[in-house]
Amino acid sequence: MEILLVDQLAPEAHEWLAERHSVEFRPELAADASALRKMVYNVRALVLPRKLLVNQEFLDFAPLLNAVARLHVSTDNTDLEACRDRKVRVIQPSTASVRSNAEYLLGATLALMRRGIGASLAGERHAPPQIGRELHGSVVGIFGLAPAAHAYAMLLRALGAKLIGYDPAVHHTAPIWARLGVQPVGLRELMANADAVSVAVLYATRYRGLIDDKVLAHCKPGQIWVGLTRSSIFEPHALARALLDGRIESCMLDGAEAGFASRGTPLHDLDNLFLTPRLGAHTHQARMRASWYVAHRIHETLMAPRISLLDQIASEPATLAPVLPPAANEGAAPGVDLK
Repeated sequence: MEILLVDQLAPEAHEWLAERHSVEFRPELAADASALRKMVYNVRALVLPRKLLVNQEFLDFAPLLNAVARLHVSTDNTDLEACRDRKVRVIQPSTASVRSNAEYLLGATLALMRRGIGASLAGERHAPPQIGRELHGSVVGIFGLAPAAHAYAMLLRALGAKLIGYDPAVHHTAPIWARLGVQPVGLRELMANADAVSVAVLYATRYRGLIDDKVLAHCKPGQIWVGLTRSSIFEPHALARALLDGRIESCMLDGAEAGFASRGTPLHDLDNLFLTPRLGAHTHQARMRASWYVAHRIHETLMAPRISLLDQIASEPATLAPVLPPAANEGAAPGVDLK
């Protein structure tokens, strides 16, 4: 067997790969680590779900492995150095979900501005009307310039919102602000003036607890917050206090880490905090783009001459960099590879 799929590709991409390689789809292996390790002994390429870790121990069970792919972008679940040392290509479709994540941010913003819609969707057909807010003319704070924030900013501009922004890693004179139509401001100014705040920071461990009491003290009362960044960027007690006293009217976060608002935490019983299970990247279109990107990159890797591929991998640094698909790969999304 050449390719083992533990995560599901779009049917068209799966069929395309199966016409060219030996492919087996075994999603049940995601819950059986022992069986998975037995299966990967003679596998050359793997497609794994987010929750499965690839480390040195795992790679020891896969001596023939040339590539490990994910349909979502994350480096926490893959030991990049171990993959580099074993000459295993790491394939992730880094731009496949940019548009879908941006639309999630927009949808979440609109949903929180018009809370009455949520009541109707929850089955309250005769709920009293709630006064909402219009996005047009509102000030939206772009907190972080991850790729999804770029597309989100363009959507907001089309709807007439005024945009201000801050990113701890981007200087206020950087040209990207002007290109996106976002006025760069300090963090305190963003907090004090934004009607809504989106959090889409390219996360680093130094940002753990960045959004704390000191930051949230300057919130414009009644703000709404939406976010894609890891929930650990928030200090939980500070966020809870802001949600309770009205500084933040409501908050919707996608893909919060396990335990973020579990029983016994200060966020558990708050009815104005909404957590969604990584819905931002889960659209048919994003999955199609990711599937085609992964399929083409796996095929490319397996068809490359073994010696040439190893020479190329050994000569390149272990960094994540964008890799554009061939022009013939229609529908594939650009991504990142570790070679």
